[in-house]
Amino acid sequence: MDHPILHPIYHDLIKPLHENHGLWIRPLLIAPDWDYSIPGHTRILYYHRPAGLFAQFEKQEFIVPTDQIFPLAAALLQQPDQLPQFEAYRQETSHIRELMVCTHGNVDVACARFGFPIYEQLRNDYAANSEGKLRVWRCSHFGGHVFAPTLVDLPEGRYWGHLEPEMLDLLVHRNGSVADLRSFYRGWCGLKQFEQIAEREIWMQEGWNWLNYLKRGATTAIAPTHNEDEEADWAEVRIEYASPDGGIQGAYEARVEVCGTVMTQWRSGIDQPVEETKQYRVSQLIKQTPVAQNSV
Repeated sequence: MDHPILHPIYHDLIKPLHENHGLWIRPLLIAPDWDYSIPGHTRILYYHRPAGLFAQFEKQEFIVPTDQIFPLAAALLQQPDQLPQFEAYRQETSHIRELMVCTHGNVDVACARFGFPIYEQLRNDYAANSEGKLRVWRCSHFGGHVFAPTLVDLPEGRYWGHLEPEMLDLLVHRNGSVADLRSFYRGWCGLKQFEQIAEREIWMQEGWNWLNYLKRGATTAIAPTHNEDEEADWAEVRIEYASPDGGIQGAYEARVEVCGTVMTQWRSGIDQPVEETKQYRVSQLIKQTPVAQNSV
């Protein structure tokens, strides 16, 4: 799943944006799917985080001649005034849900061994019967080998791990109890680490409607550590939310604390020792009284 064009895109476009402006950009490569592909062309899916509270990322999609990958990437990332020249290649796919399943065996063998059957089931049993509203892709690694098999659900940006065939129907159709998905939910990429842990507990309380609420998180306090590689023992976070119509607004405040450790191997298929890693729980979760914006 490597592509020579990714190297200049990363070094010339993505890396300077991170180093000079602190912007985080996560490139993913997707394996060709002949049902979705056009010979000589490359599909670019670009997801952008909106300002303020939000529920899902803003999406732009293009199918361009392969030699236009870098110019389009430059327009999306650094030169938005150049985007009009790519308008003919734009695809109207904002209504399509995309499931990206990691099958990147060159990075971790578990991702390929366990990820491919999950991809195949989602592709054949769900995308094929979605009337064009769902696409499923094999993609490169996006973090968390230890959680294999993993996927990211776009445009919401939700990470899932330790996937099992029997929970896919609930994940796709959302037709049962959210509690049954708790152990598979890795978090929402609109939030930072400790905020993600708190947001999972909020979702368990609020139910499916929570996924449609606009949200914004902040880590308000965090335990000191001895070095930048050490995980903090606790953190306090605040997650603000609003209903889609803006009629209800409120916030949760939470404290996340270490509750123990487990021994794990961060990558499979290689000779690597197991390491101790911290486990966390939400020790306090306080919901502020929601405010009805249309009340007098």
